Amino acid sequence: MLERLLTEQANPASDQIDRLSTLDMLAVINREDATVAEAVRLELPRIAQAVDGISAALARGGRLIYIGAGTSGRLGVLDASECNPTYSTPLEMVQGIIAGGYDALYRPTEATEDNPGSGVADVRARDITSADVICGIAASGRTPYVLGAVRYARSLGSLTVGVSCVPDSQLAAEVDIAITPVTGPEVVTGSTRMKAGTATKLVLNMLTTGAMIRLGMTYGNRMVNVQPRNSKLIDRARRIIGSAVPADPDTAATLLEASGHSVRVAIVMGRLGIGRTEAEQRLAQAGNVVARALGEKEE
Repeated sequence: MLERLLTEQANPASDQIDRLSTLDMLAVINREDATVAEAVRLELPRIAQAVDGISAALARGGRLIYIGAGTSGRLGVLDASECNPTYSTPLEMVQGIIAGGYDALYRPTEATEDNPGSGVADVRARDITSADVICGIAASGRTPYVLGAVRYARSLGSLTVGVSCVPDSQLAAEVDIAITPVTGPEVVTGSTRMKAGTATKLVLNMLTTGAMIRLGMTYGNRMVNVQPRNSKLIDRARRIIGSAVPADPDTAATLLEASGHSVRVAIVMGRLGIGRTEAEQRLAQAGNVVARALGEKEE
C-alpha cells in the first residue's frame, strides 16, 4: 500500500539529481518548492473553515491540540510552542503532541507511530473534551498513531481537523475538516520533511495565525496582546501604541502606563480620548477586538 502513496513515488524532475552540479541540484529543489504555495492555496476554503472552528473553540475556553509522528509531530510542537511568545496566549491554549514524547523531537522514535492505542492514550492524558479541537497531522494520511487519536477525539465530540498531503487519504475520511495540499512526489523519494513538510508548516502557520487574529490578538498587523515584561517588549509596546493611535513616543509611553500596561487598552484610550475604565469596558463588550471596540467597520 505504501508504494502507492503519492508522497512515496519517484519524482522524474529529480531522477538524475545526484549527477548534477551543486547549483543545478539546488535549482531542482527550488523549482519543486515553488509548487508548494499553490498546493496550499487550493486548500484555503478548508483552512478557513478550520480557522473559524478553532477560533470559536478557543473563545469558549477550549484548546487546539496538534498530534503527529516524526516530521509531522515536530511541526505541530513547533507551531504550538510559538503561540505563547508571539501572542502571550496561555501555555495550555495550543499544544503539540508527538509520538514518542518530547525526546522524539531530536531522536528518531518512529516505531511508535504504528500504534493507534498510543495516540488514544496521549490525547486522553490531556483530558480532552468536546470543547477542544484536535488536529491530526500525517503527510501520508495513514499514520495509525494519528488515526487512533482523531477517532477517539471525534467519539468525544471534539472538532477534528486533518492535515495530510495525499488525496483521498484515510485521515481525510476520519476527520470533520480535511486539509490536503497535494504536494506530489518529493525530490528525494519519500522524504516528506521536504515539500510535504513545507506545506504542513504553511498550513499550521495559517491555522494559529488566523485564529489569533480572529481572537483579537492583532489590530491591523500589530501584535496588540504583547505583554511588556522586559525593556525590549516595553519598547515594542510603545511603538505599537504610537503607530496605532498615532502618538509621539512620550504620549505612547504615558498611555501604556495609564492603561495598566495593556496595549489594547492604551490604543482604545488614545484613539477615543477616554479613560482606562471606559476603554476596558468597551473592549470587554467587543470581545477584546480592538477594531470592534473602536467601532471600525468589519468585513
